[in-house]
Amino acid sequence: MKLAIASLLVGSAAAFAPGATFNARNTALNMATETAEKTFTKLPSSVKAGVVTGQALVDLLDNAKQQGYAIPGVNIVGSNSINACMEAAAKYGGPVMVTFSKGGGQFIAGKSVDNSNDQASIAGSIAGAKHVHEVAKLYGVPVVLHTDHCQKAWLPWIDGLLAASEEHFKETGSPLFSSHMLDLSEEPLEENIAICKSYLEKFAKVGILLEFELGVTGGEEDGVDNSDVDSSRLYTQPEEVYYAYEQLSQVPNGAFTCAASFGNVHGVYAPGNVDLQPIILYNSQKYIQEKIGSDDDKPMKFVFHGGSGSSVEDIQYAIGAGVIKMNIDTDTQWAFWDGVRAYEAKYHDYLQGQIGNPEGADKPNKKYYDPRMCLRAGEEAMAARLVKAAEDLKCVNVLN
Repeated sequence: MKLAIASLLVGSAAAFAPGATFNARNTALNMATETAEKTFTKLPSSVKAGVVTGQALVDLLDNAKQQGYAIPGVNIVGSNSINACMEAAAKYGGPVMVTFSKGGGQFIAGKSVDNSNDQASIAGSIAGAKHVHEVAKLYGVPVVLHTDHCQKAWLPWIDGLLAASEEHFKETGSPLFSSHMLDLSEEPLEENIAICKSYLEKFAKVGILLEFELGVTGGEEDGVDNSDVDSSRLYTQPEEVYYAYEQLSQVPNGAFTCAASFGNVHGVYAPGNVDLQPIILYNSQKYIQEKIGSDDDKPMKFVFHGGSGSSVEDIQYAIGAGVIKMNIDTDTQWAFWDGVRAYEAKYHDYLQGQIGNPEGADKPNKKYYDPRMCLRAGEEAMAARLVKAAEDLKCVNVLN
């Protein structure tokens, strides 16, 4: 079976204490207002339909660890893929993480726009997040708004998003984004964690969770190319995970997860080309448990980074070690394209001109080449693939 990228995320879940009361904005859609307060019988009462942040996010991740499921974390590039994520979540009956990359944010703003100082990446990510805030409640599921790998040179992108969350927090009592990932794994361990700690201090003030990376995820994805990295850097040691945990735990009200590499490689590869060692998750759990003297044999929350093409056996073995999220990108990209491809193949003879098809030389084809038709086919195929992913992650029917 094909194995792909994976990196794990480990996390402390200290409680958030937002300093402002959430004041929901009035909307013209009564349905949205009603579903915003929707709660779930199998989830903590703090977790409601719509965007989940702060303590509610910590509660949701705790529930995933306790109940033994992982949440799909899906990279998106626009409203079509965003909506496909939420459509899938409504179908499989579970939460979903909508994940923005720096490149994905730029694409949402428009590839023709000048991206000096990351202005397009910032604006596009914010626009996409606002779209989710407006429509997520209509799908009746919990949605986590997350950002993916941010290396040191890209920190201005996160700075822009943090500023937007701080403004949103002033207005509503909650941040615009639920969580951000800082990938400073190219830096020395001490520098990596020192920078993460400084950002966590800012995040904690507005209820944003930090995801950070130890070790390196191999392969290439969305501008991050580690194709030629030394293989020894693909495997994180438990001592490194504990060092990060100990340092970040010093941040008041901080909540974090850690992407610790265990042989992960972005993309989908032939069997034998990727050597995953998820035993690292178990070893890290045991090491930290002993260090902190915890009765919990899974004191950390882990995330399986990437996940596309990974075997069900590897996925569920990792969940057993406390994995609460698996990232998915390559498989959903293919699914969306395959839906568009199948649509074109089915209606090929209706897509060769504006007028004329097998039904007659004067028959119009507008309803076939309307862009919404092929894009909807892509959405449906992507949503179907995510339902399958949720089954693999044991994330089906976990709401009610």
